[in-house]
Amino acid sequence: MWLKPEEVLLKNALKLWLMERSNEYFVLQRRRGYGEEGGGGLTGLLVGTLDSVLDSTAKVAPFRILHQTPDSQVYLSIACGANREEITKHWDWLEQNIMKTLSVFDSNEDITNFVQGKIRGLIAEEGKDSFAKEDDPEKFREALLKFEKSFGLPEQEKLVTYYSCSYWKGRVPCQGWLYLSTNFLSFYSFLLGSEIKLIISWDAISKLEKTSTVILTESIHVCSQGEDHYFSMFLHINETYLLMEQLANYAIKRLFDKETFDNDPVLDDPLQITKRGLEYRAHSEQFKAFFRLPKEETLKEVHECFLWVPFSHFSTHGKMCISENYICFASQDGNLCSVIIPLREVLAVDKTDDSNRSVIISIKGKTAFRFNEVKDFEQLVAKLRLKCRAASTQCDVSTEVAISSDATGQCDHFEEQALTCPKECSKTVNTEALMTVFHPQNLENLDSKMLKEKMKEQSWNILFSECGRGVSMFRTKKTRDLVVRGIPETLRGELWMLFSGAVNDMATNPGYYAEVVEQSLGTCNLATEEIERDLRRSLPEHPAFQSDTGISALRRVLTAYAYRNPKIGYCQAMNILTSVLLLYAKEEEAFWLLVAVCERMLPDYFNRRIIGALVDQAVFEELIRDHLPQLTEHMTDMTFFSSVSLSWFLTLFISVLPIESAVNVVDCFFYDGIKAILQLGLAILDYNLDKLLTCKDDAEAVTALNRFFDNVINKDSPLPSNVQQGSNIDEKSSHTKVDITDLIKESNEKYGSIRYEDIHSMRCRNRLYVIQTLEETTKQNVLRVVSQDVKMNLQELDELYVIFKKELFISCYWYLSCPGLKHHDPSLSYLEQYQIDCQQFRVLYHLLSPWAHSANKDSLALWTFRLLDENSDCLINFKEFSSAIDIMYNGSFTEKLKLLFKMHIPPAYTEVMSKTSSKGDELSTEELLYFSQLQVSKHTDEKETESGRNTPEKGKGKIDIQAYLSQWQDELLKKEENIKDLPRMNQSQFIQFSKTLYNLFHEDPEEESLYQAIAVVTNLLLRMEEVGRKLHSPTSSAKGFSGTACDSGSREGNAYSNMEKGSSSPREEHQWSFAFEQILASLLNEPALVRFFERPLDLKARLENVKSSQLRSRTKV
Repeated sequence: MWLKPEEVLLKNALKLWLMERSNEYFVLQRRRGYGEEGGGGLTGLLVGTLDSVLDSTAKVAPFRILHQTPDSQVYLSIACGANREEITKHWDWLEQNIMKTLSVFDSNEDITNFVQGKIRGLIAEEGKDSFAKEDDPEKFREALLKFEKSFGLPEQEKLVTYYSCSYWKGRVPCQGWLYLSTNFLSFYSFLLGSEIKLIISWDAISKLEKTSTVILTESIHVCSQGEDHYFSMFLHINETYLLMEQLANYAIKRLFDKETFDNDPVLDDPLQITKRGLEYRAHSEQFKAFFRLPKEETLKEVHECFLWVPFSHFSTHGKMCISENYICFASQDGNLCSVIIPLREVLAVDKTDDSNRSVIISIKGKTAFRFNEVKDFEQLVAKLRLKCRAASTQCDVSTEVAISSDATGQCDHFEEQALTCPKECSKTVNTEALMTVFHPQNLENLDSKMLKEKMKEQSWNILFSECGRGVSMFRTKKTRDLVVRGIPETLRGELWMLFSGAVNDMATNPGYYAEVVEQSLGTCNLATEEIERDLRRSLPEHPAFQSDTGISALRRVLTAYAYRNPKIGYCQAMNILTSVLLLYAKEEEAFWLLVAVCERMLPDYFNRRIIGALVDQAVFEELIRDHLPQLTEHMTDMTFFSSVSLSWFLTLFISVLPIESAVNVVDCFFYDGIKAILQLGLAILDYNLDKLLTCKDDAEAVTALNRFFDNVINKDSPLPSNVQQGSNIDEKSSHTKVDITDLIKESNEKYGSIRYEDIHSMRCRNRLYVIQTLEETTKQNVLRVVSQDVKMNLQELDELYVIFKKELFISCYWYLSCPGLKHHDPSLSYLEQYQIDCQQFRVLYHLLSPWAHSANKDSLALWTFRLLDENSDCLINFKEFSSAIDIMYNGSFTEKLKLLFKMHIPPAYTEVMSKTSSKGDELSTEELLYFSQLQVSKHTDEKETESGRNTPEKGKGKIDIQAYLSQWQDELLKKEENIKDLPRMNQSQFIQFSKTLYNLFHEDPEEESLYQAIAVVTNLLLRMEEVGRKLHSPTSSAKGFSGTACDSGSREGNAYSNMEKGSSSPREEHQWSFAFEQILASLLNEPALVRFFERPLDLKARLENVKSSQLRSRTKV
């Protein structure tokens, strides 16, 4: 590797380096201790230790080239190499390209300048395609070389960053280097001859956390496949931990959580990940989550400044964050003040001439925001003006949705969009919230509750007059206080839209909902069937959902969302949430609120595996341990909290609280996000702490909590008594009534200190655990099913599954569009979730099969794959894969022979010939995939009707139970397959079968006797066939066979080359063929053949060897 020329003093370096080559201008040196027998003695050990520990050029490579000029004591390092071959290549290049040129220069100074310029040019040329795009390219290049040299990973493996740290091996810390790459966490240490090398794939990590103990003040704990690893003594432990967390979650999303990853185009290409990119992405995600912006937004600029708050008459210090379409501000503590300004609302951007360096942004509604002390404010104003022009152009082109953003207008005056449905001719999209239709407020009859409601409205109107109204209002501590008290009924829909960010989605997508409703009408799939089933179960006690108006609106919103996002489609609990949204928001608003909840505020909650809800349950358990330790000590099994709280998270407490109380919780959720739900959950457990501590079992605890929920009331709710669920509570009941407002206030006072950043970190940490737990469940279910059909023990099966899955992942590590990821679908049955293609099967076949030493091993792998791929989709699952491996190792003589026989007849067998003659029997990846797909194209028409009849539809289509039963019955019949049912093997197939046997016997201890045995069997079979054919045709043309294969001592060439000669006659009335029983009976007569196939094979040792060499062998491939 060429290095940026740097001065090196040789006076003190001679003891560490040995000269290998030199000329007038260059010196090639070798590091002492490298390439010497015995490691160079004590000096070599010390040098190796220094190289590992110290951060210097010398630590990287054992070879280097220096540039020297006559009569100078100063040398320049210009190249280094990890091995002699690499450094020799550089040396030869210098001699061939540089040495002759240097003789034309008159002075040593000119020579040095020329060499420096040339080397820098070479580095720049290399850097065009280099992965290293870091702050210090030279240092990173050195680390990259050390990384490649130490671990031998493929060159596509992208090093992201590296850190100096200690790895704790028992109680002893080993100083070394931690390398974080796209797919692996790697550590290398070399101390006094002791080398430690650790490679952990990110997808194998189940726990990643920062810990501190008595010995380790601060360390990073990594748990992988049941093994614990501790790293400490970092210079920047927080930075290191965050990058590790991001890389681990990226790998988990990419390999396990396909649903989420498909929606994340930023991380599509693993080769483009850099440290700076990850840091930028983390800030951008935090920015979008805090301000509830659309997922398409990315953080572009951040400026520290002061925002003038007119109603408080002071400037608050914070950060101005700018994205493509928004200008946002948050004060330093986050809660004091925040503002969101959509560029579509901006009328002008101005600057002041005074020394305050101010930027003034004027928006619709006669409102202006003044940002002071802005660095580079003139350039910022110019940029913002360009952005505003672009935004206004877009607004002119698109049809604007009239969402009022000024201090006087109201957000509930959206443009009404009527859509006539073909199916429901008289029905249109509702333009009013259901609550206003079914419970209009009676202004003439103002009871005490209505008076309180009017007072709440007045409080909000005062806030609007001070802070503004609409999307660009100031959000302050006073705003939160009013939300905690409960939002008035008339303002609820407007403020939910505002706080959730749904108002921005709706404004930037005018007419979208009407289009989706029209397109989704009449669709029929699994999602729509489930929606129809649950429509009448959504708030059935509410009058709005006892009428066709409410039911139709609910159907349209849910169906439209399922059409918009088929990956989620429909999940139970969405109906309950949507029904509440429809009560307070117009139909189109309810749709966008649902989008905000499902896609931003509760990510991954409503997919098939509800991963998001499971993650937040794990976060909730962690918070219980921190804040309610006495409850944790009492409850021996923490899973109780998971089971009881799942409905809390999925329905935002709507399913457990009376509707009039639940809407107050939804108010807080739209303002504070999941933090509000976690806080309320802790407050509920704290309120019931004494009762829970006296409970003897889970059932008693559940009863206590249900009784508590039944007694939660909202004493200020203006809803009619026939709607309020809490109004039916017996007033004389001995149980204490709890007001929801008091409960929410208490949750904020006691647990308001929980920070968004902490919740995000806990979510990332627990996501690893949750997904790995789900994967472990998948594995156990697969093993339970497969173990019934194989002779392997559970431990061997477990190890085989790990190898199978690992190969699938390894093949996905360095490729953008991997079939393994494309076909991974967590919604399928456990067996079908992970499937491998022919190329991946070939790699595993070479690693695991006892027949992999055969010269035609690629052909054998291909035929085995085609045999296992019964449904011709060019993929096989673990059950199919393990069945073949089990026969190869544990099968009887008959079973092994039957497997070989079936591999040499259709549909498995196909003529194979490599296009590259120099490779012999080896097949390229393209050839392998081509041959594996031959059967699909050939028999598609024949199998179309059959597959349509027998294979149940996958994914979200309609499930055909009869098809599943038919498929199950077919599988049972397959187990009873009789050898008499096997088709006969024709002459070309038999010739290839014989060749395969010869290849299998190669280099066997009994090779000679096996060759003789197979020749005898071949001769016997041909004679039998000849007799049979003479009975049918006395003038048979197969006379040539009887004499050619008789030589019992014939070697491989004679036996099957003579058969080929006989089979090549141009016309044969009756082609000869063999039944499996004939071949089996003939082979059973040869003891050498029986001994070969019945020889016990050590599968356990083979699995152990493959586990340790799988990554290494893949690297070679």
